Amino acid sequence: MCVVGSGGREHAIAAALSISNEVVVAPGNPGMEGFERVSAPPERVEADLWVIGPEAPLVEGLADRIRARGGLVFGPGADGARLEGSKVWMKELLVGARVPTAGYQVFEEVDHALQYLRATADPWVIKTDGLAGGKGVLVTDSFREAERDLRAKLSGRAFGDAGRKVLIEEALSGEELSVIAVCDGRRAYPLAAAQDYKRLEDGGTGPNTGGMGAYSPVPFAGEDVVGDVMERAILPTLHALYKRGIDYRGALYAGVMLAEEGLKVLEFNVRFGDPEAQVLFPRWSGDVTATLAAAASGSLSDHNAPNFSSDAAVCVVLAAPGYPEKPETGERIEGLGDALAVADARVYAAGVEAEPGADPGADSGAHLVTAGGRVLDVVGLGPDLESARGVAYRVAGMVSWPGMVSRSDIAASVS
Repeated sequence: MCVVGSGGREHAIAAALSISNEVVVAPGNPGMEGFERVSAPPERVEADLWVIGPEAPLVEGLADRIRARGGLVFGPGADGARLEGSKVWMKELLVGARVPTAGYQVFEEVDHALQYLRATADPWVIKTDGLAGGKGVLVTDSFREAERDLRAKLSGRAFGDAGRKVLIEEALSGEELSVIAVCDGRRAYPLAAAQDYKRLEDGGTGPNTGGMGAYSPVPFAGEDVVGDVMERAILPTLHALYKRGIDYRGALYAGVMLAEEGLKVLEFNVRFGDPEAQVLFPRWSGDVTATLAAAASGSLSDHNAPNFSSDAAVCVVLAAPGYPEKPETGERIEGLGDALAVADARVYAAGVEAEPGADPGADSGAHLVTAGGRVLDVVGLGPDLESARGVAYRVAGMVSWPGMVSRSDIAASVS
């Protein structure tokens, strides 16, 4: 099995697959102990199944290249990956499929966008059209901040070509929810629901990030709510893709708002969520490989549908100072060995690299330094959310580096 990517999500996927298979990670990172890491392009790796973690290689057609060589791939081709690669394209598909979603307007010129802001009430939601690593969304009630954001995006300063077209969406209020389904082109089965925390600071304040934590299960999202998301959002979208000749095999992630006026889709992603994957894979009680392989081969059925334990999982992301704008890296990570030894916790490595000159045979977790914005994902497991949260924060407290950033309120309101 080959897991493509180098972050905490890919670490969690590799750990789940390794229960019954040999796993290589391409390229992985030095914190992924126990897995062979390969630097060769993924399409040149020998494997029975490829699971592609990040969205960028999917948008760039990696799944297509591997399939062209006869490989079995969990991950959509470039045509299906446009759901995440272009928010404008996604919105047009959703409207055509009558999937409920937030109202929006598309802009490519600053003056037109500012005219629209002046004519509408705040708060405003401004999104890049293309990929922005989860950081391309601004929610604000400040006209001045909105203007700065529009100028930075549309000029290309903020996100290059990905930001030269933006959407301004209606602001919605309610509970956000992540529902991810595994799809085989025609059929889809949901994973357990999860909720993530996108803002940097406690209380949902600060800039948007790629995600500062997550938990599962979600008390207010039982089988009825998940079933509603499947029937009104995921299955109609999968059908709309099929009608366009797109054979979508992979994870389909619906980020939804449970608003007063009903369910509305905020976004679709074309891969497992990060950090949602970190709380879902430890709860997955069936054969993960069998399910992903069946989806990749177009043969999902009730026999290989995903199942989840009743246990809870809470993920706390430990980030570098300056994240998300300008992470400061290169700091030695202390206490990781102790954290890795806790039986009811999982520590997934995201933005790490080996300390220059470190002994490659050193103890697990020794001599790693920070190398990205989100550095480690600490997951606590337990019979309920309160217990899992306690484990997650106890283990997170064992780890340190100068300026380490984390939220203290992950799952606090539900545990």
